[in-house]
Amino acid sequence: MAVVLALEGIAYALAPEAMRRGLVVLIQASEQRLRLGGLIAAVLGVAIAWLLNGP
Repeated sequence: MAVVLALEGIAYALAPEAMRRGLVVLIQASEQRLRLGGLIAAVLGVAIAWLLNGP
């Protein structure tokens, strides 16, 4: 969780306007697209954590 917060904070600090545009895109996205994006992010996160801890 700390890594996610740090990376998001860096993104807002370095490119606040790009992050604002990204949020506008998220607001306009369909619920189905948001669910799919969330599922993909969750699967990738679990896979990366599993790889870092060793199989």
